[in-house]
Amino acid sequence: MQQSEGGFAYLDRIRQRLQAGELPGYAAQQVMGHQLRQHHREAPATARAASVLALFYPVEEVLHLLFIQRTSPPGDRHGGQISFPGGAADPRDAHAAATALREAKEEVGVDAGAIELLGELTPLYIPVSNFLVNPFVGYVPQRPEFVLQTSEVQRVLELPFAGFFADNAVAYRDKKLFNGMILKEVPHWEVAGESVWGATAMMVGELVELGK
Repeated sequence: MQQSEGGFAYLDRIRQRLQAGELPGYAAQQVMGHQLRQHHREAPATARAASVLALFYPVEEVLHLLFIQRTSPPGDRHGGQISFPGGAADPRDAHAAATALREAKEEVGVDAGAIELLGELTPLYIPVSNFLVNPFVGYVPQRPEFVLQTSEVQRVLELPFAGFFADNAVAYRDKKLFNGMILKEVPHWEVAGESVWGATAMMVGELVELGK
């Protein structure tokens, strides 16, 4: 398969730019952030460390990006949301990347040894949960056999990465938060019938910019 087919040219550009340290940064993330995010760019000293993994892999020779939908336990501020696999740092994690790899194994059953880590995106502060998230980018050459941590993960979403570059990939609509607050005209990614918004959408924004 030629690298220009199936969206793999995007992956090549992302790999090259990550290796060169050419991060678009918060400006690329903010494109998919609500205007209220302007007041919450910097993480306070009390922010907790977390990591996520944006995992690429082929499905029938088409490049896909993995997302999960979280379960909805009572009181969970991120319950039901679409996100990347990931979570809070554990004191036993050797570094931030180790957190992302551990969480990927725990939540969806992907072994760390199978993952090629391509690099790290710009850290992003999430004010609602006071996490400073370190997003890592990985690739596996074959579609994983997922084993879900059913207490945390409701389902996996396998979205073709090329779909995020479509002219109609970005939509705007009102969003009701866990506390009942309504945010007006929140940007969303709309790909393959799925909607991705919030911090995860912002991280995807940087990935898309890297792939251009």
